[in-house]
Amino acid sequence: MDTASTDSTPANEVPDEPIPAMQQLLDNPFLLLFLGIAMPTVLYIVWGVMEIVGIPIAK
Repeated sequence: MDTASTDSTPANEVPDEPIPAMQQLLDNPFLLLFLGIAMPTVLYIVWGVMEIVGIPIAK
């Protein structure tokens, strides 16, 4: 006897489980594109400001 035929859910059907929030975020390609552009931009701006602040004042 086949155990898949006695199972309450078919083999190709996924049970109704909630999708985790982090998976929903990472499945969004536009969000990943935005983060891939925004994060380096913000980091380089912060790095540049830190470098400018670190320059000693001429006398």
